[in-house]
Order: sequence, then C-alpha cells, then structure tokens
Amino acid sequence: MNETPSCSRRQFLKTTGAAGLGLLAAAALPPALAAQEPVRVPTRPFGKTGIEVAVLSLGGMFDIPANQLMLRQAVRWGVTYWDTANSYEGGNSELGIGKYFEKYPEDRKTIFLVTKSTAWTLKGMSDHLHLSLERMKTDWIDLFFVHAVRSIGKMDEDVRRWGEKAKAEGKIRLFGFSTHSNMEECLLAASRLGWIDGIMTTYNYRLMHTDAMRRAVDACAKAGIGLTAMKTQGGGPVGTASEAELQLAGRFVKEGFTPGQAKLKAVWENPQIASICSQMPTMALLAENTAAAVNRTRLSAAGREALEELAAATAGAYCAGCTRLCEPAVAEGVPVGRVMRYLMYARGYERADFARARYRALPARVRAALASADYARAEALCPRGLPIGRLMAEAAAELA
Repeated sequence: MNETPSCSRRQFLKTTGAAGLGLLAAAALPPALAAQEPVRVPTRPFGKTGIEVAVLSLGGMFDIPANQLMLRQAVRWGVTYWDTANSYEGGNSELGIGKYFEKYPEDRKTIFLVTKSTAWTLKGMSDHLHLSLERMKTDWIDLFFVHAVRSIGKMDEDVRRWGEKAKAEGKIRLFGFSTHSNMEECLLAASRLGWIDGIMTTYNYRLMHTDAMRRAVDACAKAGIGLTAMKTQGGGPVGTASEAELQLAGRFVKEGFTPGQAKLKAVWENPQIASICSQMPTMALLAENTAAAVNRTRLSAAGREALEELAAATAGAYCAGCTRLCEPAVAEGVPVGRVMRYLMYARGYERADFARARYRALPARVRAALASADYARAEALCPRGLPIGRLMAEAAAELA
C-alpha cells in the first residue's frame, strides 16, 4: 500500500534526522554554489558607518586552527564578516584567524573582523585588545565589542572615551557591545547614547515580533547603529518529537528550505538587521547557510505563520533573556540567564562539552548558590512560565 505524502515525510525526517536535513541542504544549493561557480553572499549597510558587510557572519566559536580550508571557502563565497572573542576556545579562535592571515595576508583587507572583551575594566579591555591584535596578526579590529552587556550602565563615559582613544590610535574602526540579556532595554538605551556604532543582539523568530523588540530595533536603526543578529535558531534546530514539529519541518522541505534556513530567512526579511552571526563549525553548515543567503526566494506567508505558531507553542521551553526580572528574585549573584544559555548550548546545539566547561568555570560558591536558591518568586515573574528551579537543577546534574 502506498504511503501518504505526510507519512512519507514523517518517516523520512524521523529516520534521517540531522543527516537527512543535511542532504536537503545540499539539494537546496543554488546551481552556482553547487557547481562551485563564483558566488557572493549579499551585503548590507552596517548602520550609518558607510561600511557594507556580508549578511552572513562566520561565528568563531569552534576549532579555527584546524579548519583553515573552511575559512578559505568562506572568503570565496563572500562570508567576509568574521566574529570571534578573546575568550573563544581559550584563545584558539583568534590564534586560528591569525594563522589564516599569516598565510593569506591579502584577505585581511576583505574581512570585516570583530572581536570582543569581557574584561569589564579599562585596563583589561586594553590588554585584551592588544592580545587580540597580536593573536590575529593584524594592525586593526574593524569592530570591537564589550561582550555580554546586561545593562547599558556598563557603557559609561569612561568606556566611551576608551573607544574614542582606540579609534584615534587606529586600533579599532568601530565600537559597540554584544548582549544576550535584557536585549530590548539595552538596545533602546544605546540608541540614545549617540556613540555606539554596532550591536550584536539575540534576535530570532521567537523575539522579533514582540512590541519591545520592534521598538528597540527601530530606535537603533534610526540612530544609525549597525545591528548583527545572533542566536537566530531560537534555541536549536526544529525537533521531530512531536507531530507539530514534523509538520513544520515538512512545510519548509516543500518550500525548498531546511528549517534552519527558514529561520535565517525570517531574520533577513528585516532590512534593519545588517548581518546574522552563525556558528558554522562544518563545511556542510557553511554551505547550507550560504545557500540560504544567496537564494533570494522569500519565505511564503504560510512559512512565516508556521514559525510564529512554533514560537507560540514552544514559548515555555525558551529563555528570552529577561534576567532583570528573574535574577533579582533569587539569591544575589545567581546567574540564571547564563546557566539557561549553557543548557541551550548543550541541548539545542549539541555542544555539551562547551556548556560543561562554561558551567564548571563558575565559582564554587555560585554553583552552591544555584543548588540551594529558592526560585519560586522568579518563576512567578517569568513571562514565559519557565520552571526555573527544575531547569537549574537539571543544569547542575547535566553540566557539573
């Protein structure tokens, strides 16, 4: 007996899983990319800076020293916005980029190079900047970020003066910050400062339609701030555990995209977002995301609606980073937002070793506080109704 199309799709997705979606990604390559003909990822203006950047940015949180050929291919395909940080891979990310520029120095002029510091002191930022320049074998950083800003108060006048001095010395071209927590408040406040060139923010199909995020992004666009979206997969790939997830994956297959490509396209449909930073540790994922970038076909209205439905149906499984609400309601110093992010890396992105390393780097007193804290009030305040206490306990069990 012949199977119905929906049954065939369900069996295909369940039995092939990530491998099957990888095959679909290859099938979704436009002819030029598949044939290795010259292709270029499109560019967009980066705020009011006068700089055009690739709409797809190579996130550097992987073993770059061992993936030099992939960097070379990224350049060929026009993925020339490279993002790293002083801390990524224990410094090996920056060292790997330096290794590449040592071999291909001519490519440095084509790369929009971004790195970040979590020093939180002016001297520490200077030390990190000097080390980053040394590691990456370059005289300048195109965009230097203060990393993981949770409150705009961190970007004070001293930090502004530090940035202006680094620019005057020719060590950086642009200055700004990245934010995983309280993003909407940070963006809105940054739009009023008048000296922020660029911001990297969590932004995805789950968050982009909220009134708060729309207001924040609009304000930054009006202020001329270049915006880079990260965490665009919204917690990880679409699963195949439920009928709703299977139907969603199947819908995008019929449109010619993988679910991951569809999520990227949903973000690119907002022209206020200059680029998407994506961790692409394999050539297959680089090809999949590049294919999505060069394919100008837009998501259908039904596809956009499906993503919104998925966001609503799974809202209770996704931390939106509003730590201003939950963290003050638990013991002082308990980093709920960070631990939620570590769980996301482990569960959604299959980076358990990375998540464990980050969790274990927390001071012993912080891990002890996480285990003993009362989360009842934080759970009551969470707009998504997350079971914070249970998730913190699961993090301790899985990541300790």
